[in-house]
This record gives sequence, C-alpha cells and structure tokens, in this order.
Amino acid sequence: MARTTPVRKATRALAWLGVIIIGLAALNVLDFFTSSVPKGTSQVATFAPKLGLDLIGGTEIILQPQLAKGQTVTSDQLNQAVAIIRERIDAAGVSEPSISTQGQGGSENIQVQIPGALDRETQSRITKAAKLSFRAVLVTSAATSTTVSPTPTAGATSTPGATSTPSPSATLRSTPTSKPTNGSDLSYVTPALQAEYDNFNCKGNAAANANLAPENKPLVTCDAPVGGVIRAKYILGPVELSGTAITDAVAALVQTQNGASTGQWGVNITFNGAGGAKFESIGTRLISLTSPRNQFAVVLDGQVITNPQVLGVSAKPQITGNFTQKSATTLAQQLKFGALPISFRVLTSNNVSAQLGSASLFGGLLAGAIGLLLVIIYSFFQYRLLGLVTIVSLGLSGIITYEMITYLSWQADYRLSLAGVAGLIVAIGITADSFIVYFERIRDELRDGRGLESSVEAGWKRAIRTILASDSVNLLAALILFILAVGDVKGFALTLGLTTIIDVIVVSLFTHPTLQLLARVRFFYEGHRASGLDPNALGAVYRGRAQFRTPVAVGAKNTGSSREAARRQTIAERKAAEAEANRPKGKDS
Repeated sequence: MARTTPVRKATRALAWLGVIIIGLAALNVLDFFTSSVPKGTSQVATFAPKLGLDLIGGTEIILQPQLAKGQTVTSDQLNQAVAIIRERIDAAGVSEPSISTQGQGGSENIQVQIPGALDRETQSRITKAAKLSFRAVLVTSAATSTTVSPTPTAGATSTPGATSTPSPSATLRSTPTSKPTNGSDLSYVTPALQAEYDNFNCKGNAAANANLAPENKPLVTCDAPVGGVIRAKYILGPVELSGTAITDAVAALVQTQNGASTGQWGVNITFNGAGGAKFESIGTRLISLTSPRNQFAVVLDGQVITNPQVLGVSAKPQITGNFTQKSATTLAQQLKFGALPISFRVLTSNNVSAQLGSASLFGGLLAGAIGLLLVIIYSFFQYRLLGLVTIVSLGLSGIITYEMITYLSWQADYRLSLAGVAGLIVAIGITADSFIVYFERIRDELRDGRGLESSVEAGWKRAIRTILASDSVNLLAALILFILAVGDVKGFALTLGLTTIIDVIVVSLFTHPTLQLLARVRFFYEGHRASGLDPNALGAVYRGRAQFRTPVAVGAKNTGSSREAARRQTIAERKAAEAEANRPKGKDS
C-alpha cells in the first residue's frame, strides 16, 4: 500500500536533514585534508574548533608609531588606528582580538592580542599603513605592458633598475626653473632630484622611509619586491589622488575586454564622486603623453605596486600586479577599511597565556551539561516517552552546531570563547522552548477532540508561527549585537544567531516529521499512559481509535482531568464558557 502524503513528507524532510549533517561532515573532512595552515605557525588542522584568546592564549604585539622628525602622535590618531586595525582583523573572521592603546596617557603605543600564533598575513593586515596614492610617472627604469582602460587587463612587467652612480653634489639645483603646471611636468626633475634618483638604493633607509615623504613634492622610490627582487625605481610627481577617495575595494580575478579570466588576481577600486571625476581627469591628460609619462603609478606605503600605461579613461580602475588571492584580499581589506593615520613598526612580539584557561572552558561545558540534564528531566516528567523526541532533537542540534563551528573555525577564523560557549548554553533553552510550544499545541488539539494525526498537522500550523516569531526576535538581537559589538560579545552574538537558525532547521526537518510518523504508531495514537498523550492528563476521555470526548462533570468536584482541562483553557474559551453558563435557559442568544 502506498504511503500517505504526511508520511512521504516526513520521510523527505528526514532525508534532507541527513543530507545536511553528512554534507557538513564531508566539508569538515575535506577542509581537514586540504586546508593550508599559515606559514610560520605551528597550527594543525583538526576536527575541533579553534579556541579564543581567553581559553587558549595567543600572541601579543606592541606597535610603535613611526614618525618623521618633528611629528608627534595624538590620542585621536591612536584611537583611529585601533578602530581600523580591529575592522581589518574582524574582516578576516570572528577571532575576538583584544586591541587597546598603552603607554603614558594611553597615547604612545598600540597593544594587539590575537588568539593563536601570529602568521605573516595577519601581521601584514595589522601593521601595514596601506597609504594608497596615485602619482604620475616622470622617470623610470621600468618597462611596462600594463594598461589602464575601462576594462583593466593583466599585471605589469618591468626590467631591472639602473646602476648607482656617485653621490650628487650639494651644489646641484634643487628647485624647478619654472613653476610646474601639473603632476606630469618635467620641471619637477631638477639636477638634484636626478642625481638622487641615479644614486638611489632600493634597499637602503631612504627606500624604507619613502612612505613618510611629503605628498606635495615629487618622490624617488622603487617598486614592491617580488620574490625578494626589486625590479625598478622611479621619479614620481606629487600625489594627485589619495586613497581616502576610495569607497570600496574588492579582490577579484582580472578579466580581459572579452570577459575571459586571465587567472591573475587584482583589486577593483570604487571612488567617491569627486575621486572618480578626478581620476578620469588625470587619465585624460596622461593618455596624450609619451612613455613613460603616460604611466600612472599606484603607490602603496611608498612603493610602486604597478605602473600601467593609460590607454583609456575609467572611473573604476583595477590595481593589478603580482597578487595571489590572499595578498589581493588583504590589500582590498586594508583599502576598504581605510589607511592607518600613521605608520607602525612591531616593537615587541610575545606569547600570552590564556586569560581563563581550560578550567573555565570545563566550567562552561559543565554548566551546559547541567542545563541539558535539567531539560531532559523536565521533558520526561512532562511528556513521558514523547520527551525522547526532545532529547534526540537536542542531540541533532548539537551535532549540526559543532560541525558548523568547526567549519567556521578553519574557513572564517572563528574562535570559540567562553562568551561563545554561553551562547551555546542559551541555545539549549531556545531549542527546548520550540519543542514545548509544539507539543502543547498538539495537546490542545487533542483536547478539542481531534485524532492524533490531525492534531499533529493542526498543532504544527499553529506552533510554527509562534516558533518563527520567537526565533526571529532572537535572530534580530543577535544580528544587532554582531554588527555593533566588539570582542567577546561578537562571538556570543554569532553562536546565538547560528543556533537560532539551526533550531528552525531541526524543528522543521526532524521534530515535526518524527511526530508525523509517531502519530501512526499504536502506542501513541491510542494514548498510552507513558506516551505523554494520556487522556486523563490531557482533560479528555479516550473512547477508541484516536477519538476523544469531553469529560462529564460529576457534581461540585470535578475529576482531575476536568480540572486540568479547565486550567488549560484560553481566555477566550473561559469567557465563552462563562457566557454559556450565564445564558438563561430556554432562550435563544
């Protein structure tokens, strides 16, 4: 005999739940064998989630501002740098770092504590000033096949730099003979500047401090090293467009004009209105010049990333070069969240011990286990064997939650802190509340005289609305906390939101389908005393084949089932009963 529609729906839902659980497990196994551990660290991919700073400890680095002579750092600059560093780290995952200022008056250095070991990518993300600027190329030893057009193409190529010459004489003229008219004017190249260029050492102190050069003056610098090799040096005009005009930056594969991917990574830049207009204006000027003055250098922290020729005008350029996916993503995050107001160097780097440690983690897990045990005891006491559905549902929620947290740990750098454990404990109550709402709706339908199968369907329609409303409030609160909060609260918000979504999945794909199947089991549809659907406990009297009738009153004292039925009446039902009792006999309403 063909299975009924509810049974087919229940089987299909349980199958989808199995697909989700097995799929998440497969992703974790795949991640275990394929995940790349950051170089320079001792991390090993495991099937367990990574722990937070408070539970496992990590690395502490002290950042010291790099200032030119006569410059001083202000509290506002330090606070702005703290905010930018936090955004950069959070963009890579929910690692819950601790970032603060330290020193006299809190205005000298920045202290950054992150969980686990510090890899080179993370250090670059934290310490790089990411001061982006656009300067016209005046003189260079680099050849280029790169172009800037409405559809950017592949990265730059270049030739080795020129050899050094003896130091320039101090008597060489250092001021232009005529006032330059634009950033491409060769009047900037004075004898003194030309001699500085000829003598410039790309591995010397001058190159290292190129990011401190004034923006309103020409710059002698080199390109960013590739594989430890510096290929060329440049004389660049003053800054014509600053990175502060950037509103968005996204790492993406470079495409040709035909839309085909080149396989190389770049960074797509979006300017604000004034920045886009300025960039177009500069491109219009450069397109008419001869090489190398038709090149526009993209300068990051004093080094030239790329020096493309301008063959077309575009307000949305793409930075190309020798990028990998990681380096392009890091650069995009640095540019998107703003340049640091000042440059920093790592003063010290030390390991820090766990703030709380394994004892606190054990305490949190013990509290969760106690809460789970109390929920199990309550479920058996209130719902008898029907409570087994609650227990299995909680177990499935725990499995899915563990798989999700483990996957996020190794893919999004999520760190499980004690606050996150607290979010998981709260989730036990949220999940149990959904079951209670559903079970009570079924019992209400049974009291009204419905059979168990129809009670399951009718109760589900009423319960799911309540469950979704409750979970929506929890999810909204978690979303607001995640967006506005920092540190441990962010981790709590993530686990709270994640478990709320999992609650809806489990109650929809397991709890309801399971009750659809149990409604066809004789032990439950006949209302056995241990089933949790005992007629006496529900305030209805069973009269066979899943049919109930209202209990008959026996004088001034009702039976226990009648009292239970009266106690569980809604306000509307109670008012209707009172109106019926007060209506004069023999008269129509």
